[in-house]
Order: sequence, then structure tokens, then C-alpha cells
Amino acid sequence: MISRRGLLLLSVMCGAGVLWSAGLIIALAAGARPFDAAIAVGVAAFLTVPGFAAGILSNRRGYRTQQPRRAWRLASWVPPHVPHWAAIAAGVVVFGFWLTVVLAFASLDGNPSMRDGRYVLEDHDRVIEVNQVTYERQTDHQQQISLGVLGAFAVGGAFLCTARATDHEHH
Repeated sequence: MISRRGLLLLSVMCGAGVLWSAGLIIALAAGARPFDAAIAVGVAAFLTVPGFAAGILSNRRGYRTQQPRRAWRLASWVPPHVPHWAAIAAGVVVFGFWLTVVLAFASLDGNPSMRDGRYVLEDHDRVIEVNQVTYERQTDHQQQISLGVLGAFAVGGAFLCTARATDHEHH
């Protein structure tokens, strides 16, 4: 079992993942690219994945939800001691990241790539040549999708790790 201090550290890392992902999504939407996509998404994953995994595992173990009586138990996701406002706030932020993913998907016109020094979008069997601005915008949408998914997971990780670390009855 992870210590309370470890869970709080992972929660802080996930919180940083939320801010990192949200900040980069806003920058990309404004047309700025402060970091290469691999660095931006890699840092988001580094900040998010450990805390999300620890949050899921510690809540499942802590609330014995491995074999629930019903197919799904709310205690797996919102432990009993967590205030409703905190669960609602986390849900609203997750919805914001989800909306970002949906809007970015809707804006994709194909998979951007380079062919013979030309910018193209590949969509199934179609290959359309585009200018550099269109190519970069499409790569920005792909990065927004990755950051949106990781941002939503970061919210979940921060929420679950904090919830487990602050549960004084079951810890």
C-alpha cells in the first residue's frame, strides 16, 4: 500500500499534469507551440500516469471493490468521505478536457505527414496536399487530443490519490 505522503505527492504530480496539459492546450488553441509535441505529451504522461494508476489501485484495495456485489460501485470512484462539491468540480474539469478532445477530433481532416518534402493529409485512401499552416494546425489538433486525454486522467489521479490520502477511517 502506498503511504499517505506518497499518495499526496502523486496527487500533486497529477495536479501539475492538469495545469501542464491545460496550459499547453490553451497555447495550442492560441496558435503557439511552446514545446515539441513529444516533450509536451511525454511530460504530461510522466506527471499523470503514476498517480492515476496509484489512485485506481489504492481506491480499489482500500474500499474492497475488486469484487463488488453490483457490477459497478460508486465507492470505486468517489469515496464516501469526499465532499460532493469536490466530486462535482473534478467532473467539470474532466468534462472540459473531454470537450477539448471532441472538438480537436472534429477539427481533424486527416493524418498530417510529409511526403517527398510536401505537407499532406492522409484520410483512408485519400492524400491531399496542404500548406504548412494547415499541416501544423492538424498536428496541433493531434497534440490537443493527447493532452486532453492525459489531462482528464490527471484530474482523476489527483482526485483519487487525494481522496485515499485524506480518508482517515479506512487508511
